[in-house]
Amino acid sequence: MTYQETLNWLFVQLPMYQRQGGAAYKKDLSNTLKLAKKLGNPENTFQSIHVAGTNGKGSTSHMLASVLQETGLKVGLYTSPHLKDFRERIKINGQNISKKYVVDFVEEYNLFFEENSLSFFEMTVGLAFQYFSDEKVDIALVEVGLGGRLDSTNILAPILSVITNIGLDHTQFLGTTVEAIAAEKGGVIKEKTPVVIGEYHPKTFPVFQKLAQDKKAPLYLASKQKKQIYPSDLKGSYQTHNIKTVQTVVEVLRDSGVSISEEALGNGLLKVVENTGLLGRWQELGTAPKIICDTAHNKEGLTYTLQQITTEKYQKLHIVLGMVNDKDFSEILSLFPKEANYYFCAPNLGRALAVEDLQKQAKKIGLQGRGFTTVNQAYKEAKINASKEDFIYIGGSTFVVAEILE
Repeated sequence: MTYQETLNWLFVQLPMYQRQGGAAYKKDLSNTLKLAKKLGNPENTFQSIHVAGTNGKGSTSHMLASVLQETGLKVGLYTSPHLKDFRERIKINGQNISKKYVVDFVEEYNLFFEENSLSFFEMTVGLAFQYFSDEKVDIALVEVGLGGRLDSTNILAPILSVITNIGLDHTQFLGTTVEAIAAEKGGVIKEKTPVVIGEYHPKTFPVFQKLAQDKKAPLYLASKQKKQIYPSDLKGSYQTHNIKTVQTVVEVLRDSGVSISEEALGNGLLKVVENTGLLGRWQELGTAPKIICDTAHNKEGLTYTLQQITTEKYQKLHIVLGMVNDKDFSEILSLFPKEANYYFCAPNLGRALAVEDLQKQAKKIGLQGRGFTTVNQAYKEAKINASKEDFIYIGGSTFVVAEILE
């Protein structure tokens, strides 16, 4: 198969959470363990740091990868979802996995995938772990896909675990309270393995404390650290929390014998995009008018992003907005400013919230705008209507941003 044929096979034949939602969610690790055994347990051949959380885990993983690259290590990076190219999910020192490796891996194991009804995510995790093993990475940053306890990545035995924060997201799978979600994400806490908690919340921190105590895992709270916060090339105001988390992780790694200089830490945080190719985090697409896209897609993430918009100077605000249908979109829409021109759209996937439904719900709370068939039509209209002194924001869903970046 060609690379494109391989991708078509993966996306069409295998269930994938990002496109199908609940149909792709597996409630145990049996398939992942079966695949790992078939591959010879590659996850045991390299060191790893496991990163979970509701928001910020992608940025945190990329920041840590950048810092470790600055120390001279060969660093694997596994994240999801991708924005432009499937291969963004699996990188070594900022370079995407090769098309040939993806094709060869799928050709070798596609019968096993079919016979065992593996999900897209289970297969991709196996691909990443095999690649990191074959390429002999020194360490890999591995981002949890969904939850933690039952996520396919949770077959790892990491040297350190990270939980960035907890919010009410994916409640249909993880629970309807922050305590229940914390228990699921806390499943990445391993026996006698340090864990860094990014943000403090009075309802969730006791959950992590109990899990860490039961597993005799040293626990560190990043929000308590008093050191100077290093600057980063990731300009979203919410990145302050992630930078604190990264700096705390670096301190814990140093205590365990990993050599990371202050220079490597500072340079790594300043060169995240250059070193890792991260996209879609308060990313500037234009200057006159100023155009920003951001992948924030739930209450917690959007609260920070929309607050940052209020610090910008502009004459008129234009918002290109699309969502998926498994969010509490009425609560999310209430966060958005009424004094803006809206361009409602739907990303091109099965679980997108229909434009008509989005527009109807938005109108109920006073958000006015037009509906468009595609994301790009909405974006083009916003650019036509905006003056050089205006501000255009694109978001509401990772998939809206992905279509813009394509």
